[in-house]
Amino acid sequence: MAVELEGVQCRLRPFSCELGLLSRPDGSAAFLQGDTSVLAGLYGPAEAKVSKELPDRAALEVLLRPKVGLPGVLERSREQLLRQTCEAVILGVLHPRTAISLVLQVLSDAGSLLSCCLNAACMALLDAGLPLATLFCGVTCALQPDGTILLDPTARQEQEARAILTFAIASSERKVLMASTKGSCSVEEMQQCLAAAQRAATTIFQFYRDSVRRRYSKC
Repeated sequence: MAVELEGVQCRLRPFSCELGLLSRPDGSAAFLQGDTSVLAGLYGPAEAKVSKELPDRAALEVLLRPKVGLPGVLERSREQLLRQTCEAVILGVLHPRTAISLVLQVLSDAGSLLSCCLNAACMALLDAGLPLATLFCGVTCALQPDGTILLDPTARQEQEARAILTFAIASSERKVLMASTKGSCSVEEMQQCLAAAQRAATTIFQFYRDSVRRRYSKC
């Protein structure tokens, strides 16, 4: 998938998505970006434990499981970013005193993992039929030493990058719901990465629509 933007290498890796793969969750999605893949399961709204329930909205829990081993500091950090993004769009006030759990299992990490997690999360929310204020997608940019911006970088491209930026972009007005930066970049370079991510989001949201259309044309 190509996105036109001057001065940016704008080719996204091939995307693939399967909705409703799992029977136990209320919604599920397997999302693939190139060789990076994440499986997401959404449970709820369900009855919350008294210690965790919130009187005015649903309590959201996000769990990120690595491909092997136990979750570490990196997974905990990404769980916070994912929860922050999901809480911004889920209309939790419609389900007070309930619990919503989002579980993401990393199947393979070949680069741009956080953006793949964001995309899998949004598709699982859609599959569960939860009321959302807007959709969102994840876009990762790698800023190369020469200043070139790569969209949806591979793991090798991330290793060679001077900075890696991941944005959660809302479908309404392309607002930024979350931004994560690793490495060093100027304000101008960050703005250039954001502009590239917002342009790429248009392509990803069209992919969402096509995926949902395929899902319901099979029913």
